[in-house]
Amino acid sequence: MAAPMTDTGEFESWLNDRLDSLEVDRDVYGTYILGVLQEEETDEEKEDALNGILSAFVDEDSVEDVCKQIIKRWTEWNHQSAAKRESDDAEVRAIASMIEKQAQIVVKQKVSAESKTGKEAVLAQYANITDEEDEAEEEESASGTKFPGSEQSLFKNTNVEEVLSRQLQKRIQAREDAQKKKETDKMQREKDKLAKQDRKEKEKKRTQKGERKR
Repeated sequence: MAAPMTDTGEFESWLNDRLDSLEVDRDVYGTYILGVLQEEETDEEKEDALNGILSAFVDEDSVEDVCKQIIKRWTEWNHQSAAKRESDDAEVRAIASMIEKQAQIVVKQKVSAESKTGKEAVLAQYANITDEEDEAEEEESASGTKFPGSEQSLFKNTNVEEVLSRQLQKRIQAREDAQKKKETDKMQREKDKLAKQDRKEKEKKRTQKGERKR
């Protein structure tokens, strides 16, 4: 499989020095050789292509060794780059995991605080209704008339608690939905960014291949 297009600065520096030692124009052939290494699938294909380029500058007895040396160096550089990318990715994943856990803790704390506030509101409402009932009962006792208010008050208390509980649940659900939408949008932006980068890399490869054929 062809090597991915990455930052080839370290390898490119070595390649330029090697071309200088062979008295090959680095400005003309450096990028061309780099394109061959990136585009060709197998080492045999790479070697054939490099041989076609360097045979005009290197002795026939030495050109094969030079081609193999360049390919070996390219392979080693790719392995080192892959290991570094894997290490960097692991570090990024660890940081992302830590941030996610911290975010979850913050969300739980906010939900807990709002839940507590909701319960306090229910209790305050219940206390107000209870005070009103006590006043009504005192008036009833003074007048000697008793109304069936206790059952109505119990019904009111239950209704108030249910309404406040539903409102609290709606706020929690809205927050969770917003967080999920934020994560979905973030993932989509990353996908779009990768797709755009992939299109650019493919277009660059086609351009380099066209220049090489000319």
